[in-house]
Parts: sequence; structure tokens; C-alpha cells
Amino acid sequence: MPRPALYSSSRSARSRTPAVMDATEAVASAAPPAEGSAATSAATAAATPPNSRAFKRQLVALWTIVVLLAALLVASAWHNTRSPARKITQDDIDAAVLRTLETTTPPSAAARAVESIGPSVVRVVGYGRSKNGKEEVERGIGTGVVIVDKGVILTNLHVVAGSDRIGITFHDGLETTASITGVQPENDLAVLQAHKVPDDLEAATLRSTQNLRPGDHVVAVGFPFGIGPSASAGVVSGLQREFTSPEGKRQLSNLIQFDAAANPGNSGGPLVTLDGEVVGIVTAILNPTQARTFIGIGFAVPIENAASAVGMPPF
Repeated sequence: MPRPALYSSSRSARSRTPAVMDATEAVASAAPPAEGSAATSAATAAATPPNSRAFKRQLVALWTIVVLLAALLVASAWHNTRSPARKITQDDIDAAVLRTLETTTPPSAAARAVESIGPSVVRVVGYGRSKNGKEEVERGIGTGVVIVDKGVILTNLHVVAGSDRIGITFHDGLETTASITGVQPENDLAVLQAHKVPDDLEAATLRSTQNLRPGDHVVAVGFPFGIGPSASAGVVSGLQREFTSPEGKRQLSNLIQFDAAANPGNSGGPLVTLDGEVVGIVTAILNPTQARTFIGIGFAVPIENAASAVGMPPF
């Protein structure tokens, strides 16, 4: 009798090919039937393995598809890594700038200058006693500029001279008192030391007047008539000017003449470039009348003189 095929229970579905071969061997080991009989046909059919030509064609087709997909993936990855990024051209940059200019209104140069110097500008008030000595009154209102972030302030001497108490108001609203630590009467300058300072106090940037020329744009920042901080813009009108106070008590020289509006209260404030850098300390206005208002001519002490009042090195 034919020997039945035996399959190990541990074989997986992939182990069925050898099993079929065992069945073939079992058929072959049986007594040969008569030629052309039905048994011969059955034996031949049973002996046909799954790896026939049709099976092989299917297998080749399957592997062909797998290889093709793998090739496509490799090609796609190579293209992504080798494809260069698009370069930004000058036309792209010009278009972006133009679009920004069309959709955005930038601040003016004067506005940028005021924003830069603003944190360093302070309000200065000199207090004294009333005639009866019973009340504290304001003797002078002016402006100051912080030149050292520890609270060292430049202002005009005539703003604080003779004061019993000096009040300072910083950019952030902090109010404190200050002491006079130095004076330079020939330039109408006083150096103050604030008794309290903000944690984030910023000192102004000083710039030499060596390259300053008539026609250069400047901005005056201060507290005219106590209002402010206020800003006015103009140009340098001249250099190395002289000024004599209406009372004849002060004679100042080597001054910067400018036409940015200044009034009482601007005294001691910074005159700055459009970069927000201090080139002078506003000290006087020229007015042949008793009105004490601006008619177009103001004067500032060059910052070189002002810096020397506090012992700062020259530029």
C-alpha cells in the first residue's frame, strides 16, 4: 500500500512544499499501474508540484513588482536629496521690500531719535521757600539727561542754582531728589546725583560734535513750560556761537545754534542727532523781547564741554 505523507506539527504554512514532495514520492513508490490508465493520470496530477511554470511566472511577476516599487522609492529619495533649493534672487528681495513699504508706515527719523533718547531724559525742578518762608515753591523747571546709569545727570546750572531741594522725575515715573555734585558756571552746567534710580535706567549715548555741520538735523527733547516730555525737530543753524543773557550775567561761547523749537523748561535737555545721540545740552534761547519765547534761535553747549563737567574723558 502507498505510504501516507507525514507532516510535523511544528512546520509552518511555508513548509508545505516538502510535504507535497513526500506525497509525490508516496505515489511513485506504489506499484505502477497500467499505462494510460486513470491511475496514471491521477499519479501525474498528484506529482505536479506548486512550483510549476505558472507558479514560477506568478512568482517572477510578484518579485518584479516588488523590485519596481523599491526602485521608485529609491529614485524619489535621491531626487529629493539631490534637488537644489530655489535661490532667492535680487528681484525677490526688491519685491519683498516694496511690499513692506506699501503695507507699512515706518516711523520718522525724528520719532526714532526721540524713542532712543527718551528713557534718559528727566524732569528737573528746583524748589525753594516762599517769601514768608512757610511754603515750598518751585523756583525753576527744566530738563536733564542721564549720562551715567548710576543716576548721574547733566542739566543747566540756572535751573537748580539757589534751590533748597531738587526734584527728579524719571522716564518711568519714579520721583526722587538729587544733589548737586559739580558745577561749570562758564558753560551754565550742573551735575546732579539722583538719590534713587530705576532698576533699568538707561544712560544716553554721547556723540562728538567734530563732524557736526550746519544743516544737520537735530531734535530737542525736554519739558517746555513743564509740559512733556516734548520733542521738536530742526537743523543746526551754526557753530561756535556766543550768547549773552538778557541781564548780562552770563557770557557763553562755542555754542551750537539750532532752530528746533525750545522754550523755558527745555533748559538742560539734550540736543540729539537723528540717531538719538547727544551732541549738546540746550542752554538758552535768543529773544530780544521780554516774552521769553522761542523765535527761531536756540543755543546748546557742545557735549564735549558738558562731559568734561563730570570728568568724563574726551572723545
